[in-house]
Amino acid sequence: MAISQIMRRDLVTLDMDSTLSDAKSLFELHDMHHILITDNGKLTGVINDRDLLQHLSPTIGTRKESPQDSFILNKKIHLIMCRDVISASDEITLNEAVLMFYDHKISCIPVISKEEKPIGIVTWRDIIKIIAVQYRRKAQVTKEKLAPSK
Repeated sequence: MAISQIMRRDLVTLDMDSTLSDAKSLFELHDMHHILITDNGKLTGVINDRDLLQHLSPTIGTRKESPQDSFILNKKIHLIMCRDVISASDEITLNEAVLMFYDHKISCIPVISKEEKPIGIVTWRDIIKIIAVQYRRKAQVTKEKLAPSK
């Protein structure tokens, strides 16, 4: 199975000069864990929700929020993003993607075009979902074979 069959195409991206506040808003708005960072349309980095949380104070948005907290929210995303992005073309197989997750200890694989523009994303959660669905199908077939015929 090619990764293009399972990748999500509804991408959420930010520009390198976006702020941590922008990223925080997107993570709160969408049910996702990764934001792709682009520069002139090309993939230049990735930020995940854990990266963001490591840089934010727990007092942000509370009565105890300080001027320092507000300053941090205005920090540019390129200062904390992962620049050493492991990406792939949409032609790699699911097995190759699994090996990439394992070998590089990553949680997402941005899928890029030949022009290095993001066209999709696959996360380890997407892989687990496919494995779970396949397991359930196999278990159902086995159950049906073992059921006594009437």
